[in-house]
Amino acid sequence: MFKIKEISEKTGITPHTLRFYEREGILPCVKRDSSGNRLYDEESMDWLNFILALRATGMPLAEIKKYVDLYREGENTLTMRKQMMLTHKEKVEKELSKTIKYLEQINYKLALYDMQEKELNKMLP
Repeated sequence: MFKIKEISEKTGITPHTLRFYEREGILPCVKRDSSGNRLYDEESMDWLNFILALRATGMPLAEIKKYVDLYREGENTLTMRKQMMLTHKEKVEKELSKTIKYLEQINYKLALYDMQEKELNKMLP
């Protein structure tokens, strides 16, 4: 079990944001000790890592909340949750494809610079 400060240090997420995620129902499964302090176990860490992956790939908090709410409703929402992930996956793949295209353009420009540098070096004594 980890306390909020340890999780904050491990993930780079501020304690304020962790509390916000829990308060808004975005981060389920956070337990409390007898004093009411938050305790993060393996399950809550798995959820947090999943949330971080969704956020890093552009999923809005409202969509993540919707997903968590569906999860809490149980097995009967499995198809809806799967569809949410498939839709998000498609968006991520489109973005990744665009990023790869842009990276290729950058690499092309760098290759041109390399060629120009070689030409300049040939002309120098």
